[in-house]
Amino acid sequence: MPDRLIPTRASLLARIKNLEDHESWQDFFDTYWKLIHGVCLKRGLTPTEAQDVVQETMCAVMKHMPNFKYDRTVGTFKAWLLTMARWRMNDQFRKRGPVKNAPGGARVDNSEVLNNLPDETTDDFETLWKQEWEQALFDAAVVKTRRKVDPQKFQIFDLLVKQHLSPVQVAEEFHMSVTNVYLVKHRVAEEIKSEVERLKQYIV
Repeated sequence: MPDRLIPTRASLLARIKNLEDHESWQDFFDTYWKLIHGVCLKRGLTPTEAQDVVQETMCAVMKHMPNFKYDRTVGTFKAWLLTMARWRMNDQFRKRGPVKNAPGGARVDNSEVLNNLPDETTDDFETLWKQEWEQALFDAAVVKTRRKVDPQKFQIFDLLVKQHLSPVQVAEEFHMSVTNVYLVKHRVAEEIKSEVERLKQYIV
């Protein structure tokens, strides 16, 4: 049976052309929103502003998607998405307006803030985007894995990795051997790793 949660890149882009395909759009959102949100925060936006950028970018993608034509020779989908998000990041800075209550009673025009932002075409910005991209892939893979594996097994993995409980503590909690705890952790970790690799195959 085909894996409906992990479509190929071509099929995903084709499927989200249909705005009524809520499953594919959820898959798209789960994969991309943390990427955009994380870059916004590291560029200096507030969490609220970052969330606005995510929402506005997703709306823009939905608007363009029905007529979107993917051409790898022109550029990657990630690069196109970056452009869409970057415009909306700058819009958020512009919306702030002049900075009030500056030291000495000065009013700082927000254009100075925009002018002092790092050049978005520099290698530093591309590196930031790539780093956040890798994290977004991992987070999306974790979400997909949680949907697929037994809830108890994922809870064991979460307690070990995120809550930093010891294998002995987890074994006692679930009345199982420490060996089985390690086995569960290994299998869930391998599933997440597999999901990351599969995501990379269709998101470029």
